[in-house]
Amino acid sequence: MSMINYASREINCKIVYYGPGLCGKTTNLEYIFEKVAPNTRGKLISLATETERTLFFDFLPVDLGSIRGFKTRFHLYTVPGQVYYNASRKLILKGVDGVVFVADSQVERLDANIESMHNLYDNLSEYGLDLREIPFVIQYNKRDLPNISSLEELQRELNPTGVPTFEAVGVRGIGVFDTLKAVSKLVIKALS
Repeated sequence: MSMINYASREINCKIVYYGPGLCGKTTNLEYIFEKVAPNTRGKLISLATETERTLFFDFLPVDLGSIRGFKTRFHLYTVPGQVYYNASRKLILKGVDGVVFVADSQVERLDANIESMHNLYDNLSEYGLDLREIPFVIQYNKRDLPNISSLEELQRELNPTGVPTFEAVGVRGIGVFDTLKAVSKLVIKALS
């Protein structure tokens, strides 16, 4: 749920990047952080565990306009990729306004993608949220690698409801901002 700060005339929105371990969630956020103007973003915060880390930062986009005279500030989060950290995943989803599911396109990662997608549905349902009713996009990452699933197979397995999808190569920034813009616009539309 977005938070309104009347003093600064800002609406704070939370977008969570979700997906299996090593799919590119962190790479997406690091790329965005690097490219967003320093005067419009907060600090990049990393909460590290032994094998996984959660990243967070906020930024105030200059090109998305305002809602009823309020600027929109986006807070971007990643979740730990491994199911072992499900309590952290669930906690990070609390108050979410939009979700980006980052899928690893490699053939051998299809089962991990499916498991993570089911986990996302389960965790949101514990907050009374249905993924089909909140701003949601899917990013098919690592499209530059040789052994990848076809888009048709990924769509069939991960996107039966037909939400917007984007092909990406996160390490090169390809598709990263397209994905962010799409989910941001859906969040703003939901607030309007």
